[in-house]
Amino acid sequence: MAITYSSQDLYDELVRHKLIIPVGVPGAFGRGAVFEDVLARFNDLVTRLAKNDGAEVMAFPPILDRQVFEKSEYLDSFPQLAGTVFSFYGTDLQHKELSQRIHDKKPWEDLQKMTGVVLTPAACYPVYPSFTGTVPAEGRLVDMQNWVFRHEPSPEPTRMQAFRVREFVRVGSPDAVIDWRNMWLARGVELLSSLGLPAKSDVAADPFFGRGGRMLAASQKEQKLKFEVLVPVISEDKPTAVCSFNYHQEHFGKIFEINTPDGAIAQTACLGFGMERVVMALFRTHGFVPTEWPKHVREQLWP
Repeated sequence: MAITYSSQDLYDELVRHKLIIPVGVPGAFGRGAVFEDVLARFNDLVTRLAKNDGAEVMAFPPILDRQVFEKSEYLDSFPQLAGTVFSFYGTDLQHKELSQRIHDKKPWEDLQKMTGVVLTPAACYPVYPSFTGTVPAEGRLVDMQNWVFRHEPSPEPTRMQAFRVREFVRVGSPDAVIDWRNMWLARGVELLSSLGLPAKSDVAADPFFGRGGRMLAASQKEQKLKFEVLVPVISEDKPTAVCSFNYHQEHFGKIFEINTPDGAIAQTACLGFGMERVVMALFRTHGFVPTEWPKHVREQLWP
């Protein structure tokens, strides 16, 4: 059966099958039980694949220390995507004014102030402060699943303001980091292809802000610092990135003072599976009823 690639069609089918639940905000929706089951099954499959890699498992909340965020230089490159947490610090009188403005449907943002946290902008960011100091000769590898926020509201279902990423972060010498990145790039394509997804990898660039950002993106592509694994989800001509690989070189090693035993600045790389995007790719490719999916796909996800 031919697949109809359309953003609106995908959204309508996900809603019709109660896989996602509209909440009235572009780029935000609830997830139904079947959607969550498929996501959990894919997550388990990644865990089985990586079980002998020796990764440390960590878990972080969907918020990040604002000082770490500022130190990371994220705002230098992606100010349009960041989400800062504000809260009310006022008096009783100011609270009455806040309440009245809300009831009168008037602006009230000036009555709040920044807190000490921001919404996590990238799944790998919480882990870097824990690497500060000297890492072992073999480096370190961390396995996480984190919620990520990106301020890019859109009706396109694959472009979410809040989503989950299964993330692996490698720190160590350049050779160790690059070898690990290359190994996972091949492994990621193989994994997704084994689920019947027409996956392919390509050099990519991050959405750097402004005119200067275009130069940064071009440089990132030229140096092959970012790769994505792409699957048609809403378009055949412009497939969706369901997995991404970033080689940071010494960026985070310098910022967070991470060193190798020989005193050199440690290098880092990360890979992340966009969990909701992988699930949507499976529904788009195999249909919206998992019990009707091909046997070899079901055997992998429901062993």
